[in-house]
Amino acid sequence: MRLNLTNKDALIVVDMQNDFMPWGALPVPDADKIVPQLNAYIEAFSSRSLPVYFTRDWHPPDHISFKGHGGIWPPHCVQGTEGAQFHKDLIIPKDNKFIISKGTSRDFDAYSGFQGTLLDSLLKERGIRRLFVGGVATDYCVKNTVIGGLNLGYEVFLLIDATKGVDVNAGDTDRAIEEMMNSGAVVVAFGDLTL
Repeated sequence: MRLNLTNKDALIVVDMQNDFMPWGALPVPDADKIVPQLNAYIEAFSSRSLPVYFTRDWHPPDHISFKGHGGIWPPHCVQGTEGAQFHKDLIIPKDNKFIISKGTSRDFDAYSGFQGTLLDSLLKERGIRRLFVGGVATDYCVKNTVIGGLNLGYEVFLLIDATKGVDVNAGDTDRAIEEMMNSGAVVVAFGDLTL
């Protein structure tokens, strides 16, 4: 497949935060290894003045998803902490960048970058029709953001070379990719882009 980037395209980088790195509170195996590949996508989009959206978990300390507050996860990505910051090597462009915070209120969890955020409105405002999605974790926030985008009518491409899964249960990542494809997502890699 060959894809030409157009002014109807946007890149969504999902949750590349310290707490999801191998050394973080909720580690995704090898998450740090996709930073260079994500940077290649970020540079490709930025050099064409195409928007790049960075989603992030931005939880209060007593968030509903945390163990001890009714959830299944250890505390992670607490607002203002080092764990909530983006990986230090991730390129954050000066122009055409948007930070989308999710899970910001105590009683509302969000795996999708569209849940409880302005992401859809910001994309529609710019006339975006195609989304290119990478980041972590394939089987949680990436999957839900991809399916959320499809449900909202976008054409969505999963950047298979720039995503990593957590695989809480063996095979979760593969099942998530299959679910995304069955929902209409197209799996692509950097070499598929005509640059």
